[in-house]
Amino acid sequence: MNNLKSKLRTVDLVLVAMFAALMAIGANLTSFLVIGSVPVTMQTLFSILAGALLGRRFGSLAMIVYLLVGLVGFPVFAQFSGGLRTLVSPTFGFLLSFIIVAFVTGLIIEKRKEKNLVTFLLACFAGLIINYVVGTHYMYFAFQLLANLEAVSYQMVWSWMAAPAVKDIILTIFAAILSTRIYGTVNRGRSRQPEKVA
Repeated sequence: MNNLKSKLRTVDLVLVAMFAALMAIGANLTSFLVIGSVPVTMQTLFSILAGALLGRRFGSLAMIVYLLVGLVGFPVFAQFSGGLRTLVSPTFGFLLSFIIVAFVTGLIIEKRKEKNLVTFLLACFAGLIINYVVGTHYMYFAFQLLANLEAVSYQMVWSWMAAPAVKDIILTIFAAILSTRIYGTVNRGRSRQPEKVA
């Protein structure tokens, strides 16, 4: 029994590390494209998938690991950036939002009995909305309070999100469909792991 628990914990840790790595890859696949001050990345997709497939605890843990690795100084954020200077970046709110995205996406799926496409679409789009609301509001206040750029209006920062939104809506639908198909496979072995961890 102890060997089984150890094995399952190892599986969870591997999945957490894998999604942290996917976030680093997704941060830089397309980050050479910048709209306003927002690099276009694939991170929203992977943060949603982390919550959908790993659940609220391990999905958000993967995002925390990714964030900490970047803040320590490894160049895992968009445009191969990293370090504590990211804390004052206008886009830091998006990095913070990924933790909430994964948690809420996983929570919705865990709480609903039916693990069907409707459930996954609801959860994934809830994650997407959180990402945009938290990240865009943080960016606006960062420009206003940290950079003191009053010329950057509330409407302007939301206009910057219009083009990435089209990409993210498509990828969110893809995430929901993919999660529906592989959720059972990913969680089949993990389902025997004791639930009472925290």
